[in-house]
Amino acid sequence: MDPANLPLTSRLPLTTRAPAKVNLTLRVVGRRPDGYHELDSLTVFAGVAAGSVTGSCAESGVADVLSLEPGDGLSLAVAGDTAAEAGPDDDNLVLRAARRLADLCPGLRMGRFILDKRLPVAAGLGGGSSDAAAALRLLARLNHLAADDPRLHQAAATTGADAPVCLGARARVMAGLGEILGPQLSLPALPALLVNPRVAVPTPAVFQALAASPLQAGSPPARLTPDVATVGGLRRYLLAGRNDLEAPARSLCPQISEALALVQQMPGCWLARMSGSGATVFGLFDDEAQARVAAGRIHATRPAWWARPTMLG
Repeated sequence: MDPANLPLTSRLPLTTRAPAKVNLTLRVVGRRPDGYHELDSLTVFAGVAAGSVTGSCAESGVADVLSLEPGDGLSLAVAGDTAAEAGPDDDNLVLRAARRLADLCPGLRMGRFILDKRLPVAAGLGGGSSDAAAALRLLARLNHLAADDPRLHQAAATTGADAPVCLGARARVMAGLGEILGPQLSLPALPALLVNPRVAVPTPAVFQALAASPLQAGSPPARLTPDVATVGGLRRYLLAGRNDLEAPARSLCPQISEALALVQQMPGCWLARMSGSGATVFGLFDDEAQARVAAGRIHATRPAWWARPTMLG
């Protein structure tokens, strides 16, 4: 059915969360002739694992919150703790994603988006891409589009590299430029601590510092279904992995090294690594209580930093 012929489901705002994305591993496969980089990354999301006692990811500060008021036209209002760092509203990925979907779906119903920005900006947490994916989910609900409608994935892929994986916001491997997604993975519980030293790290500068080799024919493909369903399998996979962007990001932002050192020394932390292109780092713990205690210690020693305990999944 043509979306233009559908009645509005409600005049009330539709609301969804845009959770932080965390790259547990990130391998840069190589640089393409067009300058873009192909990746291989096990990607998870904060505050979405079953059984978490940290509350909703909005309440625990590990997500932005996006609402859509159905109506004529398309607009965006941004507020929240990190709204000032998010850049001009008219350049926001929420609007870009909505316009991409409208190009693919003539007659698409729109409205006024309201973004409560809580995640650090330029932090390696995919905040802008998660916001864009949230916008696509809300528009899909408003226009009765199926969650697996290929136009949603197409709009996400043309909005940003992380937007396709953020669309489903569940653990999976992302590859290529971000458009190749493995199946949803069921991971064991991953209590975690996210720490950002409140320093923005521009992604292009990190890739420039990496100076990756050109993509070679026959490069090993990403393992889209890694053996991570058990605690042992997941730990082996993660401990054998890495983030290729960590070293160049640390060279540009010494605070990342400081954050990693602090997280690594926290009791119960069995892995500390940077997410995405930084500057956010994560620590994985044996249980949630240890992650909460570690967050308290980070707040006490670095009160200006952003530190949140959460569950990853």
